[in-house]
Amino acid sequence: MRLLSQKSREYKDKSYYKFWVVIPNKIVEKLGWKQGQELEAEVKDKKLVIEKD
Repeated sequence: MRLLSQKSREYKDKSYYKFWVVIPNKIVEKLGWKQGQELEAEVKDKKLVIEKD
């Protein structure tokens, strides 16, 4: 997996970025996730946990 970012805008000399994680197709299929599905995310013990909503 890879963490990607893109600058979304600049405001008052500060840059703001959007981040996303690329998840391999095999993992998405195993989880039964579908494109456009709402997901919940939280941080537990310095780990990112993502679940279906």
